[in-house]
Amino acid sequence: MTTAVEAAERSLLWSHESLGLHAIADSAGPVRLGAPGQDWNSLLPLVEVTATGHGRTWSGERFIDTAIGDRLTYRGHDTVQEGAGERTTIRLSDPVTGLAAEVTLRSSSGAGFLRSEVRLVNEGGATLRLESVSTLALGGITDAMGGLDDLTLHWADNDWLAECRWQQAAFRDHIVPLSRSAHGHEGRGCFERYSQGSWSTGRHLPIAALTDPTGRAWLWQIESSAGWRYETGEREGAAYLALFGPDDAHHQWRGTLEPGQEFTTVPAVLVGVESGGLDAAFGELTAYRRHVRRGHPDLTALPVIYNDYMNTLMGDPTTDKLLPLVEAAGSAGAEVFVIDAGWYDDDAQGWWDAVGAWDAADSRFPGGIQQVLDDIRKHGMTPGLWLEPEVVGVRSPLAATLPPEAFFRRGGIRVTEHGRHHLDLRHPAARAHLDQVIDRLVGDWGVGYLKLDYNINIGPGTENGAESAGAGLLGHHRAHLDWLGSLLDRHPHLVLENCASGGLRMDYAQLAVTQIQSTSDQQDPLRYPPIAAAAATAAAPEQAAIWAYPQPDFSPDAIGFTLTGAMTGRIHLSGFLDRMTPEQFELVRSGLSVYKDIRSEIPDSLPFWPLGLPSWEDTWIASGRRGHDATWLALWRRGPVVAEPGTAARSRGDEGAAPSRGVREGDDTTCTVTVSHLRGTRLCPTVLYPLTADAAAAWDAATGQLTVSLPRPDTAVLLRLDA
Repeated sequence: MTTAVEAAERSLLWSHESLGLHAIADSAGPVRLGAPGQDWNSLLPLVEVTATGHGRTWSGERFIDTAIGDRLTYRGHDTVQEGAGERTTIRLSDPVTGLAAEVTLRSSSGAGFLRSEVRLVNEGGATLRLESVSTLALGGITDAMGGLDDLTLHWADNDWLAECRWQQAAFRDHIVPLSRSAHGHEGRGCFERYSQGSWSTGRHLPIAALTDPTGRAWLWQIESSAGWRYETGEREGAAYLALFGPDDAHHQWRGTLEPGQEFTTVPAVLVGVESGGLDAAFGELTAYRRHVRRGHPDLTALPVIYNDYMNTLMGDPTTDKLLPLVEAAGSAGAEVFVIDAGWYDDDAQGWWDAVGAWDAADSRFPGGIQQVLDDIRKHGMTPGLWLEPEVVGVRSPLAATLPPEAFFRRGGIRVTEHGRHHLDLRHPAARAHLDQVIDRLVGDWGVGYLKLDYNINIGPGTENGAESAGAGLLGHHRAHLDWLGSLLDRHPHLVLENCASGGLRMDYAQLAVTQIQSTSDQQDPLRYPPIAAAAATAAAPEQAAIWAYPQPDFSPDAIGFTLTGAMTGRIHLSGFLDRMTPEQFELVRSGLSVYKDIRSEIPDSLPFWPLGLPSWEDTWIASGRRGHDATWLALWRRGPVVAEPGTAARSRGDEGAAPSRGVREGDDTTCTVTVSHLRGTRLCPTVLYPLTADAAAAWDAATGQLTVSLPRPDTAVLLRLDA
């Protein structure tokens, strides 16, 4: 326990009122971050660092309790105003190695977020080889939240076609009690999630949370496309949290600092709420994301995007195939028309391993691609193109003409993955090549929208000289972000879509620069609802692009189902609209019209999930947006699972499937959800779309409950709730 004498030797350096956090300096040790009244021993040093020769004081799977972190002592701090917020820099130093650390903490007045970065400088006389550096470390969490037994862990699994799959478990399911008093030592394990290779979200989202039954929540996000890791566990009887960028053990990252050299970590953010649970925490995180990203007109206009790929041309565009789609998309109300993959394909062997030059294929566009781009403009839409800029196919002439140093290499050998090489955008030749391509497409061709895809996981990175592969990946990642920013500097109205086989690089390093995020490549409209509903956990609603791909063989219910899911975010429309009946086409057109009526309020709205974050097999799924003047709610009702080859069909209500929350026993046509922020408000629910689903809704103001009926399976409805 902390004695009164010990406490008197500590001084308050910084505080965050909304989060209830204080940075406290100890006269004989490191600065620690925590809440007032917490046990000093449960708090972590403000920065945890491992370096070769300077490991941990207690060995295990954790990257806390480091020797350098424990030695970093206070040297000074300063605070400056930044707009409506402030930036505090706390300076530390290690007397043994001469390593200096500057911890920068950013916050905004009245907002419940804390953003952190750490800059390390080798002020000693010997080379240091860093192996891990924390961006943010926080102990004593349960002193502020209650007991460890009451905590719930929340994390998101992420995979191709199956993005944003949120999981939850009791903290004690993963961090079991060890009877520390019986042996006098901490545990060695932790709950951790981390990325692998260059797909930052190929396994998990870099976002997770801790909640307790009272509604208090801590939610965090790491902003890196080049490796990240978080861990949480028990230390000194309380929960702790540590957030990292890449490290040696998981990402082959090592940072060599010669005397005078420096390294800066990737950013991370922590948000906290005293009530409201995950919904309130994600509201704070959404506000933070809007605060840190680059401004752009697209983020308020939210134009409807038609893309020819999904379940339509599938990478086989030609003039003859595109012109009917252009006319139909323009008539339906699309405002951007994107020609997706294949527009450059003039190779009899296929384009996958021959890409890189990004010239239009004459065989696909006999009159030139400009004919199609002009037709897109004639129909009132902005032309867009798909591009995969960071790769060069092994059969591309560029593979031989660009210098070897312009590509990823390991052990002196050029890296090849799935028929592609990977450009290193730190090299001037690689960047000059892509600048020339983009300036031609945008400046000469008049393209106003680029879908930037990324379809390979190149592994740990590239070795340039003596650097580690992970350090090379981080260097490329930062050069890539700088390049994206330079494109927008030169072409301020250009819209950039971030894509990586859907949502496999869905992080806020990318999304702080690009305007739109592709959320999935999922082609089954019945599988998309849990992705669409949870997309706002990974991206602000106005950045989350959801596919809507109605087809001529779809029933009215199926058309309404696929369109409804996209209406609370960004519509990515596809499908053979030119082959539809007038009735089908009008159902699409009317859906886009409804979206245009509400889209101006999406950029200020906050997401919520009245049935909780969805499970993959849920029958009923609900996703809401809370705006200044109204609340919108999208609800899906899915029917039985369709059997896939090698599997047995079963209903979502069968044993083993996720329970249908809010559904009356014996009546799966009706679902009741609680909209807490509207409790006590007299209102009349309005069905906005589709009117063909025969949906009915009734509101109980006293309980704040909305009861919705969808009489047929595989239907959806968008409701507006206002006074």
